Amino acid sequence: MDRKTQDVKPPRAWRLAVAAAFAVAFLAVDQLTKVLVRATLGSGTVGVQLIPGIIGFEYVENTGVAFGMASGYGYTFVLLAAVVVVVSIAYLWRAPLISRLEAVGLGMLAGGAIGNAVDRLVFGFVTDFIATEFINFPVFNVADIGITVGVVIAFVGFLFSPANAEAKRRAEEDRAERLARRSDSKKVDDTRKGR
Repeated sequence: MDRKTQDVKPPRAWRLAVAAAFAVAFLAVDQLTKVLVRATLGSGTVGVQLIPGIIGFEYVENTGVAFGMASGYGYTFVLLAAVVVVVSIAYLWRAPLISRLEAVGLGMLAGGAIGNAVDRLVFGFVTDFIATEFINFPVFNVADIGITVGVVIAFVGFLFSPANAEAKRRAEEDRAERLARRSDSKKVDDTRKGR
């Protein structure tokens, strides 16, 4: 298998292994940081400035989805997380051509989705703790970073990957072949009709 083919058609085992490695890494870091935050910054504790005026830590129990939206629908998002993981695995397994970035991004997305789902199942809320101070932005966590950055990386990988270019090239070849068959078919019909 040449280098170009490897770039657009990494083996299924490689795809799943890379995605799993990133998912486990994000899940582990997410859960570890949340345990530390719950132990040190429990409810009612004043936040801690990490870089004054830039970023700090603040304990928040988020009963909604990302950034506190849709409060009260937490268990619906556990189901959504399961769907995200299953769809990601199916895509990595079935897609004939993918970029390596897609495997990385989907792994990060799955790890983040699982991390927040674990919180919802165990505690009934998601532990958020990273607070930006230079802009008014909702408090978030490592899982949210995995979800957001993972989606961006997978999307960039899809748009600009050799896999996308290869798929486009194959589609153009198929189109040219169909047009050639139609042209040949038309010539045969014209010959039969005596034109």
